[in-house]
Amino acid sequence: MDLQDRDWRLIREERRSGPMQMALDEIAARTAGAGGPRTVRVYSWSPSTLSLGYRQEPATVDWGRCDREGISVTRRQTGGGGIYHDAYGDISYSIVAPAEELPGDLMESYEILMKPVFDAFDRMDVPATYVSSERPALYEPACYLRELHPAHDVVVDGRKIAGNAQYRQRDAVIQHGSLSYALDPDRHRGVFTDIPVDEATFRERITSIGETAGIDRPAAVEALESALEAWADANEGAWTDEEIEAATALAEQKYGSSVWNRDRIDPTN
Repeated sequence: MDLQDRDWRLIREERRSGPMQMALDEIAARTAGAGGPRTVRVYSWSPSTLSLGYRQEPATVDWGRCDREGISVTRRQTGGGGIYHDAYGDISYSIVAPAEELPGDLMESYEILMKPVFDAFDRMDVPATYVSSERPALYEPACYLRELHPAHDVVVDGRKIAGNAQYRQRDAVIQHGSLSYALDPDRHRGVFTDIPVDEATFRERITSIGETAGIDRPAAVEALESALEAWADANEGAWTDEEIEAATALAEQKYGSSVWNRDRIDPTN
């Protein structure tokens, strides 16, 4: 399946709020599903954000601490556990394409869409691989502390370095992921309630690009952008005014709403 023969755009790193980033994924899916360009993009989160997995229970979140420290909370369409993102320690990406252009099997599609991510790690001199064997969960509500599985968890020397997930919406496939550039264990742990993992155990389970390769963040971002661009044979692009307008409305109505984030009720349906 030759995805490179399609019309792809690369949107270079943009810093936006969590609700807006999740809304842009959904709008990119509408665009791709309607025959517009497919999208590869890199982005960061400002203000700092806790993104919840689709089925995550709101009781696992320390809402008071998030409010006090200015950490916004949004809920992803993808499953898994929550991830703390900020504008420095996290480098995120999305790949969006029509569903008909990818295998219907989730893991086959995932394997294809992970190729540029592993290429990016190669460009950073980060020896990332899938974990070699299953490892038990330390704390299920947190993405980086969940069970590790050889089919999909990316590690360096057994320590997780990225969280990636995929879903289908509006005749399109969306894969997005978070690459750990630098760790802030206090915030990663502190956004959750009753987390039984101390800082030392956290660091034993998780690593980062900065720790592994010593590459500076702009160079790491450029490596990820270049890998996505080469994989898709993409042209540098941008959102249209109409996409930004639609995403702004969706961020306000859905991804920034308490009924979505606390109750998992989509107010746009």
